[in-house]
Amino acid sequence: MTATAAEAWKYWTDGRAAAVSSPHGQLALTGTHWLEPEPTAIPGLPGLWWSDSEGVRLRATAADGITVSGGPGGGPEGGSDSPVDGEVLLRPDTDPAADVAALGDLKLVPIEREGEIALRVFDPASPARAAFAGIAAYPYSPEWAVPAVFTPFEDDQALVVPNADGRERPLQVTGLITFTLTGEQHTLTVSRSGAGLSGVIADATSGKDTYRFRFITLPAPDADGRTVLDLNQAHLPPCAFADHFICPFPPPGNRLTVAVEAGEKQVLTR
Repeated sequence: MTATAAEAWKYWTDGRAAAVSSPHGQLALTGTHWLEPEPTAIPGLPGLWWSDSEGVRLRATAADGITVSGGPGGGPEGGSDSPVDGEVLLRPDTDPAADVAALGDLKLVPIEREGEIALRVFDPASPARAAFAGIAAYPYSPEWAVPAVFTPFEDDQALVVPNADGRERPLQVTGLITFTLTGEQHTLTVSRSGAGLSGVIADATSGKDTYRFRFITLPAPDADGRTVLDLNQAHLPPCAFADHFICPFPPPGNRLTVAVEAGEKQVLTR
């Protein structure tokens, strides 16, 4: 283990804890409200909310105090942080011009998943954020950072997998990584994540010493498909921090028989 690698890992772990516990981080999520085409009330929020093919629609008055920023949907006259007075469109997170709304300290985020529209509510005063005491993790060990080779599929595939909310949804996957752990060769299915790769895995520690599954990320492969799988950075999915996330479970073949004693383990609470 080099000091540089250990220091970089410590910086990463500190950054993870800071990000999830920030005022509108993953621990602050208190609701994901799936919307229908008919206007309806959302508990705890003023106005009427519904979905259409473009995103979330909101009808509210200036007295309700909801403001919108981000894309061009921030009010009848265009993007603005002034209170909504009338009907507005909030474009979801899948739109390049996504909108974000606010009500006091609450952050209201429209999302789109497989053609369905929802509004997420992030509250800095959430009980989960108040109870957070850190993320338990294994000590850094260089043996868990191993070379890997990425082999892309001829065409991307959509694997239908269970999600944390009990529904099944397609998971877009791009190819396979092959690597060796404890003298044995393993293969995992991964997806594109920007220029790099990402995956959902479980192993012999899952549901025991660690959360029931974890996420991995890998740097962009080179021209020969070579990259690095650093399991010291295997991390908890968003649904480990708040029940209202809809994380995908590992696809078939992504459950390792080896005990991966590296990376994040569990959320710690006071």
